[in-house]
This record gives sequence, structure tokens and C-alpha cells, in this order.
Amino acid sequence: MTTQPRLFDTPAHEQTPEQRRFYAYTEIAYTIVDFSAAACFVIGSILFFYASLSVPATWLFLIGSLLFAAKPSIRLWRELKLLRMGDYKDLAQRK
Repeated sequence: MTTQPRLFDTPAHEQTPEQRRFYAYTEIAYTIVDFSAAACFVIGSILFFYASLSVPATWLFLIGSLLFAAKPSIRLWRELKLLRMGDYKDLAQRK
């Protein structure tokens, strides 16, 4: 008997090769966003040492914040897509 997959609960041994590949791609995207956000904050922090560069520093802080906000969006998109990629044939036959 197959149970319906739940959000954020997709064991690796139950995933198809397509699901594992998609999961890997989204993890790479998540990591790139994470590093980019951190770089924006570090560079922005350095720029704040110079008064003449406060505007670019502020923009980098805003961009870094938006990138950090994108992280949960990537995770939610991944989990919803993995749910849609699941096998629902067995679920339709359950009583």
C-alpha cells in the first residue's frame, strides 16, 4: 500500500531518477542563491566603510535580502513539483 507523499518528506529511496535529478538541480540553485546573498552582504558591509559608497552598499543589502527571501521559495517550489511528480495511480485506487 502506497501512502501519499507529504510536503518536505520525500525519502530518497522512493524517488525516481527524474525526481532525484530535479532535487539535485534545486539544491544547486539553493546553494548558488545562498552564496550570492552572503557575497552581497559581505561586499555591502565592506562598502559601508566608505561614505561615498553607501548607496551601492545599500543596494547590495537589498539584493542580498531578496536572495535570502528566494531561498524558501525555491524549497517550496521543489517540494510542490516533487509532489506532482509522485505516483498518484495507487492513491486513486485506495478506498
